[in-house]
Amino acid sequence: MAGTTVSDGGLVERAFDTAARELGVEPGTEDHAEKLDHVRTTMGESKITVFRHLFGDEDRAQHANDTFEKAYGDLVDDGLVSPVPGARETIEQLTADGRTVVLTTGFARVTQDAVLDALGWRELVPVTLCPADVGGRGRPCPDMVLEAFLRTGSADSMHQVAVVGDTSYDVLSGIRAGAGLVAGVRTGAHGDNALREAGALHILDSVVDLPALLRVEN
Repeated sequence: MAGTTVSDGGLVERAFDTAARELGVEPGTEDHAEKLDHVRTTMGESKITVFRHLFGDEDRAQHANDTFEKAYGDLVDDGLVSPVPGARETIEQLTADGRTVVLTTGFARVTQDAVLDALGWRELVPVTLCPADVGGRGRPCPDMVLEAFLRTGSADSMHQVAVVGDTSYDVLSGIRAGAGLVAGVRTGAHGDNALREAGALHILDSVVDLPALLRVEN
């Protein structure tokens, strides 16, 4: 979602600052800079997995994650998220073309729902998934992609599934799931090199280019 269909203007970093302060990591310190760099590098990964790496101890990781999710949710409630230009229309076009769209995220369910509510997207797609829906294994594991395939029942094989995202973790999850088309977009966290190194065969300026690509691929 964030970076692919949703623009949040850097709210992840702002929410991380809140979580870091809560655990005694002050902005301007070397420790903060190193941890923020890891957050940027791992955009798209399950957030609790990121905090486990950063803080080690499970209790501290859970505390950081809870603080992060609350801070991000508060920023969402303040109206600081918006659709990537043309994203809603693209989803509607894909649906009109007979395709089933599933939105996935590395955030917790409560945060994902807050974003969907803020955008008025609750009824836009039939399925939305977060790591908790697949036993906690977020990207780059393939679980959410495979769960989307199983829940929708709209494809006969994984070769009919397309995965699109703005991070290398999105791409890796699609590759590991065996999706027939895996593409990166330039509207989010990672650049062309990172997306291609992860296995993306297509790099799109935006998700709005996806319907045309799928028609060509068909």
